[in-house]
Amino acid sequence: MYKIVILSMLLLSVMVSSCNTEKSKYSTQVESVEHNPIKSDTLPKYLKVFNPELPTIGLLIYNGVLQSEVVAASDVFAKPNKDGKPLFNVVTIAENESPITTEEGMKFVPDYTFQNCPELEVLFVPSAYDMYEQVHNPKIVDFIREKNKETKYMVSNCAGAQLIGESGIADGHEIVTWIGGGEQLQKDYPNLKVQDDNLVTFVADGKFFSSNGNLASYISALNLLEEMTGTEHRKYVESYLYLDRLQNWKKQ
Repeated sequence: MYKIVILSMLLLSVMVSSCNTEKSKYSTQVESVEHNPIKSDTLPKYLKVFNPELPTIGLLIYNGVLQSEVVAASDVFAKPNKDGKPLFNVVTIAENESPITTEEGMKFVPDYTFQNCPELEVLFVPSAYDMYEQVHNPKIVDFIREKNKETKYMVSNCAGAQLIGESGIADGHEIVTWIGGGEQLQKDYPNLKVQDDNLVTFVADGKFFSSNGNLASYISALNLLEEMTGTEHRKYVESYLYLDRLQNWKKQ
């Protein structure tokens, strides 16, 4: 009986020792993981450094903006060339530094404000479903007027045409707006040559480009890109965006 007791105690001692050893190994592993976090360098990879030597594309944003119209211009102009070199700075601009909320509910933080906006080659003026506040905001309208003096191109998509009309910068020029909005746009701004939005998707008249907006904003962006860089780069960007897949898509 005494031998059995001794044997049992020895077995228990071995089991406890083994358990403590395993715990010790586990603790060491956990400690190693905790003190050696995985390093990530993805953020610097995607930060776009502003290059003053490149032309700058400005994307005007405000609360209620249709985010597809902002994304379309960014999508097209932020793509590098075949050699991987950027051709443009692409920046967002708002009245102040506060994040804006899009029509779809996403929040965008502007890169610049009306006060510190860099010199622009192009200004994109997008739409919102309710443009009343924007059209009646003198700071936005004045900003568009001032930037028109320096830009080579001005682009409006969808109801962004109302801001162009309110600013008076495109009086005497052809313009198109959202499908169904042309008649009212012409009444509000009789000096514009408003095109039939049921038939016309995109218009270029001098420095003024315009489209029906939403995904048609890609048309105005790509057409302007081609004018600024050439057909070859446009085709490269279209392939980058898989545009042919979208155009030729058929339900299986």
